[in-house]
Amino acid sequence: MADNLPSEFDVIVIGTGLPESIVAAACSRSGQRVLHVDSKSYYGGNWASFSFSGLLSWIKEYQENNNVVNESTAWQEQILESEEAIALSKVDKTIQHVEVFCYASQDLHEAVEEAGALQKNHASVTAANSTEAANAVMLPTTESSPGTAGPVEHMSGGDAGTARGTPDLEATGWAENHGDDTGVLSTSQVERSENMPVADDTAEPPKKNRITYSQIVKEGRRFNIDLVSKLLYSRGLLIDLLIKSNVSRYAEFKNITRILAFREGRVEQVPCSRADVFNSKHLTMVEKRMLMKFLTFCLEYEDHPDEYKAYEEMTFSEYLKTQKLTPNLQYFVLHSIAMTSETASSTVDGLRATKHFLCCLGRYGNTPFLFPLYGHGELPQCFCRMCAVFGGIYCLRHSVQCLVVDKESRKCKAIIDQFGQRIISKHFLVEDCHLSENTCSNVQYRQISRAVLVTDRSVLQADSDQQISILTVPVEEPGTCVVRVIELCSSTMTCMKGTYLVHLTCSSSKTAREDLEPVVQKLFTPYAETETENEGEKPRLLWALYFNMRDSSDVSRNSYNDLPSNVYVCSGPDSGLGNDIAVKQAETLFQEICPNEDFCPPPPNPEDIILEGDSLQPGPSEPGVVPEVTSETPKESATLGKPDGLFE
Repeated sequence: MADNLPSEFDVIVIGTGLPESIVAAACSRSGQRVLHVDSKSYYGGNWASFSFSGLLSWIKEYQENNNVVNESTAWQEQILESEEAIALSKVDKTIQHVEVFCYASQDLHEAVEEAGALQKNHASVTAANSTEAANAVMLPTTESSPGTAGPVEHMSGGDAGTARGTPDLEATGWAENHGDDTGVLSTSQVERSENMPVADDTAEPPKKNRITYSQIVKEGRRFNIDLVSKLLYSRGLLIDLLIKSNVSRYAEFKNITRILAFREGRVEQVPCSRADVFNSKHLTMVEKRMLMKFLTFCLEYEDHPDEYKAYEEMTFSEYLKTQKLTPNLQYFVLHSIAMTSETASSTVDGLRATKHFLCCLGRYGNTPFLFPLYGHGELPQCFCRMCAVFGGIYCLRHSVQCLVVDKESRKCKAIIDQFGQRIISKHFLVEDCHLSENTCSNVQYRQISRAVLVTDRSVLQADSDQQISILTVPVEEPGTCVVRVIELCSSTMTCMKGTYLVHLTCSSSKTAREDLEPVVQKLFTPYAETETENEGEKPRLLWALYFNMRDSSDVSRNSYNDLPSNVYVCSGPDSGLGNDIAVKQAETLFQEICPNEDFCPPPPNPEDIILEGDSLQPGPSEPGVVPEVTSETPKESATLGKPDGLFE
């Protein structure tokens, strides 16, 4: 039972976001006793994914977040004279300005509910042209008592491991090799677009032009909607960590099939590989040669410093104008390849970003990016599963009242949980959102503007309706920010058939709706049941959610008030496309907790596991004993053969 946990651990982690989950997995793998708790009923925090009804419940939670929380003060009686308490926050204030709009026909009846729903609850949705709540939606709620829980749900993938070898980049034609690889994801884990996974689906796909709100609700379990929209660079830190730790076996991924650009009011596909460049109908032959020459230079720019040293003080945008590139090519390179700011990125930043993009090409497909099936919220759960495998204990819906600090040593010595139990530990990891206003009074936070849309078709029609695209919409007015658009099809297991799930993200200058609605209006048109679908018409918007999310990724530890040295703070999601900040933060914190330990090493072979004592199985009196492992991991554990047929 969660109200009768062990009284002592080596590491207590509060919050199940991606950085915390990685640290918990690394600590558990290194032999530390880990307790991982979260006051929420789901894994991931602001990194989580939800079904449609789950998202509506989440919306309701934050729309009612202003309610006064009745805090119990009974825990204060447990604080001794030689101790002091650092109270933790009971209200999550990382989400603001939540606005929902429904454009689809609202023919919802009382009997309509999400397929597979067990229990119902009411939540309201704002109508598109009205300030009044729309028809109440029947929502299921997860009824699980607080307790020790292991990460579950949607964790797919077989036992396919990693492979050692040099990635094949001839598919893109940019280079033969860009460094040694310790391994790559197996072919079965990275699905090509032509081999789309198909979920068992007995329901008929919605008819064209007749998508209604009740259909979206009924098929709500087909949706896996991320709170944070990110992709994985095929040579990024997170992919390397997934492969090294063998956590990749808990997930499956899909290639992003297209990189798009928005120029002169229309959406175009950006050529990435050598084949794409020469097959492009938007570039002249002269432009194709110019682009090939420049991209080849970017791959080797560090070997030719004389060619860019004179331009280091200028922006990358200004540098591109000196490189005999047409405005068309400059636009593609700046916004869709380097994906850097037109005014803030230096020449070296732009060249580095372009090289990284090109080096990621060809490892798993013709674009540099991967997306996890069932959404990015799968990744924290994957690392939680690794932690649980090595003995970590998990408790959801389990809040922590305070941190207990010894006055003399100024070290944190314990926590007091919602049941009043005092749990001792050596190290404490806390997600920023759990810290109180007193602790964060000197912290200056940035904000992220987010929009989640459900649409009826893609922003760029193609022969296949199963396209996964990333689009960058550049700044057009002063004071606004670049908007990143990620469009997901149903084969990513994130939306129902016949619809697309679209994520928009930018750094906030105003509320999310004010920042992102102008871009939404450029790309989409509100759904009208009487309209007929015409070729070249904008996709129709069925449903939209806007919200602002706190970005604490650049907050220095010194900004927090009076934190003990053995209390470590993890930030929430950042506004960047990749996950490097979260992985770097997790590795840094792990090295502070476990210096000189390997960060998430591969698991041992079963034959090499050494159990306590001489017995081969844990005794009946010790059912929870986790076997100790040898410090040396055989090389064979990360070598399961090359991914044959990856580019067939």
